[in-house]
Order: sequence, then C-alpha cells, then structure tokens
Amino acid sequence: MDLKESLLGKTLEELQEIIGQLGMAKFRAAQLADWLYKKRITSIDEMTNFSKEDRSALADNYNLGRNEPVSFQLSRDGTKKYLFNSGQGGFIEAVYIPDKERATLCISSQIGCKMGCLFCMTGKQGFQGQLTAAEILNQIFSIDEFESLTNIVYMGMGEPLDNLEPVMASLAVMTAPWGLAWSPKRLTLSTIGLIAPLRHFIENSQVHLAVSMHNPFDEQRQQLMPIQSVHPIKDVVKTIGEYDFGRQRRISFEYIIFAGVNDSLKHAKEIVRLVSGLRCRFNLIRFHSIPDSDLKGSDEETLVEFRDYLSKRGVTSTIRASRGQDILAACGLLSTKELVKKQQIELSKEEI
Repeated sequence: MDLKESLLGKTLEELQEIIGQLGMAKFRAAQLADWLYKKRITSIDEMTNFSKEDRSALADNYNLGRNEPVSFQLSRDGTKKYLFNSGQGGFIEAVYIPDKERATLCISSQIGCKMGCLFCMTGKQGFQGQLTAAEILNQIFSIDEFESLTNIVYMGMGEPLDNLEPVMASLAVMTAPWGLAWSPKRLTLSTIGLIAPLRHFIENSQVHLAVSMHNPFDEQRQQLMPIQSVHPIKDVVKTIGEYDFGRQRRISFEYIIFAGVNDSLKHAKEIVRLVSGLRCRFNLIRFHSIPDSDLKGSDEETLVEFRDYLSKRGVTSTIRASRGQDILAACGLLSTKELVKKQQIELSKEEI
C-alpha cells in the first residue's frame, strides 16, 4: 500500500506549500494544478515542463492519486455503477446516470456510513473510513464518461458533511479557476443535516443543497433516522432559513415515500407548515426494498396525490425517476458489504 499523500485533491494553496517545501519556483504550483485538473494526467512523468529532477522529487514524496475502477455494472436503463478500491482496503461505489442532455455522476464521500438510517443499505453496511479528497475526486476523473458529465451529486455512500474538509477541498477543485472551473450550479451536496458543518458548507460554497427529510415529525423521523435526536429537522430547516441563498442556488428536500409511515395527508400538511417561507423544492423518491427491513414503498397513486398536494400549496414537488435498480444503483441501495465479506472469506482461505 502506498502511504504517500496524493497530489489530486490538493488546493492551489496546498500545492504552493508543497512546491515551496520541495524548493521549486513558486510559479510551478499553478503549472502543477494545470496538469492535475485541466490536463488530468495519470502519471507524474507526463508533466513535461517540469525537469526530471523536479518530477522525481514529487514522485518520491507524493503519489498522483489516480486509480482506475475495479469493475462496473451496466443497468438495462443505461445507468452504470462503478466500483473503486480505496487506499484503506475498503470499497466505494459511484453511479453514472445518463438522461437525454444530462449526464449525472453520483459519488461517495465515505466508506460506508455512520448514520444508520433504517432504509439505507449503506447505513446497514456500517462505517469503515473517511475518503480523502483524492479518493472523492478520483471517482469523477477516472470514469470513461468524464467528458460527457454535466452534473455531480454528492449522494452516494456516506454523509458528506461528516467528512467536511476533504469534501470541501473536492468542491474547491471542481469550481475554482485553477481547478475544473465548473459552475457551482452543476453540483449538489446531499446531507442528513449536521448543523455546524452545514453552516460551514453554506457559508463557504455556492453549491446546491439537498437535505434528507423523510419525515416532518420529530418522533417518527427519529425512528427512521437516529441523527434526529441530535439534529432535529426543525432545527435544520431553521438554520437554512437564516441564509440568503439567492435565486441561483437551489435548496431541495429528499423524501422517500414509505407506505403507511410518512405518506399521509397529515405528513403533507406538516411539510407545508415546516417549510413555510422557504424557497425550496421536494424530491419524492420511490422506496426500494432492502434486506431485513419491513418498510414498503407507497403505491403510485399515493405518490401522485402527495406530490400534487404539496405543489398546489406552493411547495414545488417532483417524483424522481428510479434508475439502476437492477444493479442496486438506485437511491439507498449502494453497499459493498457483501463484496467485503467475500474478500475476507477468500483471504481466510488463502491463510489456510
């Protein structure tokens, strides 16, 4: 295992520090950023305007941070799920979703997840580690469809705001002039609602925000999402309401619809009350059954009625199309638990 730090994911300020420590001229930092993020090199040796000595100095102290996917699965609907091996021995998944003129990549921010949401396969996998900024960005840089990407969503494995610094560094690389220079409007970060890091994210980026609500009532949400006891949804909504997001930055709420759990008129009315005065939209999501869970998805008629009730009362709502369900790439289905278990069994056999 290569224990050297990765260059990928470093901000321009961090690259300037690295260049200075290695005794190179200051202007080399901008050139290094250009090679990493504009030219997307896969080897330090490709940096032809660096001397052989400078390239050796970088290679002796750092790795590039680029790693190809281990494998991928292709869905009947064109969705493609990539498997990556992290530098920590764990696995993560990223999902490419083509849709007419849009091509979205859903990326992971952690190996597993600490949050333990009742309806999520990643949560049932447990937590194995934090991804570095390099491991987050590598999911974007190392897929075949990079050039076609129009949007990135931080909605894969893990809670992005529970891994704040690497996530913020990756957002900086994606949006800064010295990085990929993407418009923040092409990026969306999804969070369960960790209030202190949420404030930091809002104040230090212009990226779209999506909040996982799933139930507007305190006790019921806590049964689904243990984090509710620490960060109640009403406090999350109140925090968001303290900021002026302007007209360009979007706030949305994710709401998985469960039959007999959160799909009643009472829930819809409480949502309208809870987000009153907040310019936002709701994404209603079909639930896909997972092992060891009694939760069931609501029928289509209930979904449509729920959507229409919210929309008619000023809360713009849409029903999100499910993609990649046949390869376990749809919302809430990402998990490498079985893969890890299989690998451990194979290792045990080798030891015998």
